[in-house]
Amino acid sequence: MIVSRSPFRLTLGGGGTDLPSFYERHGGLIFAMGIDKYMYVAINPPVVDRKIRVKYTKSETVKHPSDLQHELAREALKKHEIFSRMEVTSMADLPAGSGLGSSSCYLVGLLSALRTYRRDYCSQKDLAEEACDIELNVLKNPIGKQDQYMAAFGGLTILEIDKAGEVSLRTARQNNSSMPDFLANTHVYFTGVQRSAPEILSDQDNAMRSQGGPAFQLVQECLLGIKDVGYGIIEAFESENYDSIGKLMHDHWQFKKRMSPRITIPGIDALYGEVQKRFGVLGGKVSGAGGGGFFVVYAPDNHIELNKFMESNGLQRLSFGLEFEGCKVICNSAHSPSGLFTHEAASES
Repeated sequence: MIVSRSPFRLTLGGGGTDLPSFYERHGGLIFAMGIDKYMYVAINPPVVDRKIRVKYTKSETVKHPSDLQHELAREALKKHEIFSRMEVTSMADLPAGSGLGSSSCYLVGLLSALRTYRRDYCSQKDLAEEACDIELNVLKNPIGKQDQYMAAFGGLTILEIDKAGEVSLRTARQNNSSMPDFLANTHVYFTGVQRSAPEILSDQDNAMRSQGGPAFQLVQECLLGIKDVGYGIIEAFESENYDSIGKLMHDHWQFKKRMSPRITIPGIDALYGEVQKRFGVLGGKVSGAGGGGFFVVYAPDNHIELNKFMESNGLQRLSFGLEFEGCKVICNSAHSPSGLFTHEAASES
């Protein structure tokens, strides 16, 4: 058995500018942090039959990966020419559709486990790009590149994406003595609403691909604003001006929710206005593509009172820390020669 572990991520700036429909025109920017909440993917070749088994919220048993409904598992297995004798299971600290990159965490973790099984190792960047290729090019999902890179790298990571899609990354400068203050002031609450990121992002993506018109102009203007705000957040973070991050987070949210009526959640705007007035919250936003998942606010004071208020409204705070390792294999008890089942299965297909 091989088990991989991939971190979820929390986007701090630039979210949405990592979609090809935007970065191919203007270049993209992401500033995100890996958190110590994980997706676990386990693979194990069965010894009594040659079936493919994939267990998630459903359980599938098929003769060939092409028959799988789980598209990420299907394409990952096909990519690595594993056509029989493989069981894939997964579990996670956080629910799917929560806006913290769960789908890409699953794919990056599965690809890492499969590469370990085949002894076909690669760099973190190549692992991220392999996941990007499957999600963006093979499956044609209207998503960006940040989730795959953050699952692979974790950390406090800045991604700059050029018009050709090439990603340059670096770790944001940080002061270890002040980071606890930043993390204590960054409150993350689960809304209980789960949604599909591609469905939410399709409005943005379709508008950017429309080559003109009011929707194109609006989304392009908002994403350019989000990109500028992202650079401001990086500057504020690296200069330890954390309260400015909260105010810039507010600006980010105002740009973001203009792009689609599906981005915000009923009741969240009213709740947001209330916590700003009552508890001194400087900024906030819905995580990921929007439409559900986690509600993030920056609050320099009144933490206990804020948490009690949010709990009374059905929003539980997520406690988290930073994660700097990225995707890694945490268990490897495989002993079969690389390619043994692959070549047998390939000859039968």
